[in-house]
Amino acid sequence: MKKIVVLLLLVTGINGISQNQSELLKHYQDYYQEMRLQGDINGVIGALTHLNVLSPSKQRKDTLAFVYMNNGQHMQALNTIGIEKNADDSDLAVQVKAVSLKSLNQPKRALEHFEVLFTRNPSAYLAYELADLKIQTGNTDGATTNIEYGIANAQDDMKYAFYERQQPYEVPLKAAFYHLQGLVIFNKDKTKIDDAIASIDEALKIDPNFNLASLSKQALEARKETPEGEE
Repeated sequence: MKKIVVLLLLVTGINGISQNQSELLKHYQDYYQEMRLQGDINGVIGALTHLNVLSPSKQRKDTLAFVYMNNGQHMQALNTIGIEKNADDSDLAVQVKAVSLKSLNQPKRALEHFEVLFTRNPSAYLAYELADLKIQTGNTDGATTNIEYGIANAQDDMKYAFYERQQPYEVPLKAAFYHLQGLVIFNKDKTKIDDAIASIDEALKIDPNFNLASLSKQALEARKETPEGEE
């Protein structure tokens, strides 16, 4: 008789736990939707975290990491999904790793994830990211390939944002590629300053207000007037 009572209590307890977990899951699903409607990022992060604890899901983890990334919390994003290159990663997960590693000044690690994204779905925007990172890591030949692709495929309505000024601004993506091309020309051969300036001039023809291109041109002109070793 005691065994039957204990068994009944165990079954009742398990059913209660299951019911409570189901209710909690429903609660946080509703809470998540409400936080999304209100635009409450911290609430969305809290809801997704609880949902992942209650019912672990790769899709939810990727979404949580993406929310962290969009909120500028790049370390938290990477702590959520890791930094490793995995063949079965979703496009969203690869994007989070690429963008967050770039934002944390890890160009070599970011580069391999941007390469994956470009392989899966090539675009002029991804070509720009690849070219920029390859310049940073010293791969000027690889950057040249991406720049040529970008110039050929950038559409007039495509814009790229820059943040070196206090007020962020956008320029046509093709102008951004011509600016990078000028940097690559100079990095490959320091004597080809005129060629580098000519490429940057192409960027400024497209957008005369391209501040970063103007700064690069000024630096190259100053270098031309005072060659290396004569300072």
